[in-house]
Amino acid sequence: MKTQLLTIFLALLMIGCNSNQDLKMEVYETSANGNQLTEVTEFVETEDVVEITLNPDEKFQKITGFGGSFTESTAYLLNQLSDENRTKILEAYFGESGARYSLTRTHMNSSDFSLSNYSYAPIPGDVTLENFSIEEDMDDIIPTIKDAMTISKDGFKIISSPWTAPIWMKDNKAWKGGKLLPEYYDTWALFFSKYLDAYAEQGIDIWGITVENEPLGNGENWESMHYTPEEMNEFVVKHLGPQLEKTHPDVVLLGYDQNRDHLEEWVDVMYGDEEAAKYFDGTAIHWYASTYDVFEEALQYAHNAAPDKYLIQSEATADADVPRWQDDDWYWAKEATDWGWDWAPEEQKYLHPKYVPVYRYARDIIGTLNNWVDGWVDWNMVLDRQGGPNWANNWCLAPVIVDPEADEVYFTPLYYTMAHFSRFIRPDAYRIGHQHNDDELLVTAAQNPDGSIAVVVLNQTENAKTMSIKLGNVEKTVTIDGQALQTIVLDSQE
Repeated sequence: MKTQLLTIFLALLMIGCNSNQDLKMEVYETSANGNQLTEVTEFVETEDVVEITLNPDEKFQKITGFGGSFTESTAYLLNQLSDENRTKILEAYFGESGARYSLTRTHMNSSDFSLSNYSYAPIPGDVTLENFSIEEDMDDIIPTIKDAMTISKDGFKIISSPWTAPIWMKDNKAWKGGKLLPEYYDTWALFFSKYLDAYAEQGIDIWGITVENEPLGNGENWESMHYTPEEMNEFVVKHLGPQLEKTHPDVVLLGYDQNRDHLEEWVDVMYGDEEAAKYFDGTAIHWYASTYDVFEEALQYAHNAAPDKYLIQSEATADADVPRWQDDDWYWAKEATDWGWDWAPEEQKYLHPKYVPVYRYARDIIGTLNNWVDGWVDWNMVLDRQGGPNWANNWCLAPVIVDPEADEVYFTPLYYTMAHFSRFIRPDAYRIGHQHNDDELLVTAAQNPDGSIAVVVLNQTENAKTMSIKLGNVEKTVTIDGQALQTIVLDSQE
């Protein structure tokens, strides 16, 4: 009997050993030295070894996805390119060999990244929206979304946000600023329903909507419409919520949709009202209060206020700068600014330093994931060499820059930065527990539905670092270059 037990024990031990050996590892790196989501198979060990321990049994938020936005500017530029380059970009974003974007955004009516101001309901007094039409989107945005849908194997979710109601519904009768007049609350709620129906008729199902892009305003520099938290609650509870409940009960409704510095006061109002909390499926946020500070405490606060609801970063971009063309080194250099570099009050200047563009993106995605954010959406997917087109002259960066006259495409390091997350951390993955003993590295980890684990590491130092990654009884050793972003995928061979 003892012999039999010993035999069984040894057999189980051998199975365990074989399972350890069968753990497959793939490593991909983007770095200042020229790697572009490059698979790395050989590593030179450094003297000091960083220990990273993974704990898949410790699960946090479920991941909704990562991606970018279908603006009119992006779609227009894609249509100015040759079919070959247009397809190349869409494949790079949505194809199996590309970034595999899974969560996207677009705008209802025009935004600053449109060619002009427009509304789907331009006729004053049309309270029943008999003349509602998405004709403005038929040339650029809709064909681009459809082509991306064809390319994407797993599909992707779309969030849509209005920048403003038609100007005839507002108290100032202007595109910029102002508020929705109470007599048009029902009409504006119906507008959302009409929009969702019109897109569905084109074969495009909108997954979620936000009530208003930047309800605190944007300095009246482009389309906007203001709400207080209480006013948004009133609109949602008495008008938009019941309308969607009647016509589109499955559409996700996100509140707020602006910067993290005011997040706590908004979630207090949104979720402190039982009726409003019933309609809000989550909160959308932006990073413009600081593209350097993650606002960890505010994110933790928002999660604790509504632990079962979405917390999605719906917009981010390195703005107030014209893109650099065919200059990878610049995207790794401490030269980029954001709006606050010029405009922020003196006491807030520290939130807006010049900072490496690649680090801005990677630090923020890692930092927000580690503080309960479940989705992260970049702004424009494609812009031109000026950082437009943009009727408001609000120039920004984008991961892909094009020169439509020369029919040339530049995949900046920001594209590869986004892909490190979107390609390897898939929808319905769970962020998992991890510990590491080097504060100079930023780390996050998630386990995908297929069981694979993606570990993303950012090394902002100039020195390469060797990492010992421990998963149960398995230990894998890799080295990350200095000034590099790396994704390590661990996958059982079973």
